[in-house]
Amino acid sequence: MKAFRALLSSELRVFLRDKAAITFTFLFPLLFIIFFGYLMGGVGTASNAKLGLFVAPRAETAHLEAAVTAVGVADVVRLATAAELEKAIEDRKVDFGAEWDGATLRFVYDVRRTQENFTFQELARGIAARFDLANQGRHPILGVTSVVEGGEASADWFTLVVPGILAFSVLSAGLFAIAGHVTSMKQRRLLERLIVTPMRPIALLAAVITVRFAVVFVSTLVTLATALALFHVPFHVNWLLYTVFLIAATLGTMGLGTFLSLLVKQPSSASNLANVLSMLMMFLSGIYFPIEIMPPFLRGLSLALPLRHMADVMRYTTGVMDMSALRFWVICGVFLAAGIGLLPILARYVVRAERR
Repeated sequence: MKAFRALLSSELRVFLRDKAAITFTFLFPLLFIIFFGYLMGGVGTASNAKLGLFVAPRAETAHLEAAVTAVGVADVVRLATAAELEKAIEDRKVDFGAEWDGATLRFVYDVRRTQENFTFQELARGIAARFDLANQGRHPILGVTSVVEGGEASADWFTLVVPGILAFSVLSAGLFAIAGHVTSMKQRRLLERLIVTPMRPIALLAAVITVRFAVVFVSTLVTLATALALFHVPFHVNWLLYTVFLIAATLGTMGLGTFLSLLVKQPSSASNLANVLSMLMMFLSGIYFPIEIMPPFLRGLSLALPLRHMADVMRYTTGVMDMSALRFWVICGVFLAAGIGLLPILARYVVRAERR
């Protein structure tokens, strides 16, 4: 037990001295959250949409105002002329505009806002449909009730990205614990010095795993707290499932790091391979880009990527999306089994100073 405490203390000091590891584990997720939160936090939602409205003199507005209210535009800014409306759109004082001259209803958009215009166009269609029915003296035949998967009041682009970033942070911490840290020790021949001591390989392995568990918990909690404090994301975290997933995913990704380390001849190449693989998974797992917009073969490929399922589970544990309990436990079980199954291989890899 004394040897384990010494190894644990040593591993913690090594991690704290590793500026690159601290940067990738703690700083980058925070930077991503802050950058995307301020830059694109409202993309894809109508909850904060602001409509600029120009109505010609003597034109009837009661039906139009009722349609705008029914659709749910967050704010309406009235402008005196069509030129003022276009200027307000250009200066982004409003998100999109509507002109009503008493005979024709025309909507105006900023062509530069390619990602958001789809949402504004959907709002415009809703306004036009309700306005048309009101002018005919009719009402919608069917009522519509919004039901958001996961039970959240809103699930915009940013609320989907944050759990994805958390999942990527878990992947990086587990993957580079072996493909980076342990292989670096091997490269610098530190393992050879440890082998000649009474230390059992499992003790070193347990110290590495314990430190990585702590790193994952702290880094994800700091990132999550930052998103909640700065951007008020509507998360309802199930802390029990959250903890179970972090343990299983950390072990599973460490097992993946073990596998990568055994694929390369030079220990230093393991970190490079892990870096390339993690970047590919980040772009193909629906972290920043919706999987639905990808070609069919890429959508199929994403199903085989661990990060895809890690992101889905993290969204489930934070209350953003729904998932069956069976799928949750299957994913966690697979990660846990993969980690435990590969740990004996890792122990053998650690014992050997040089590959035979």
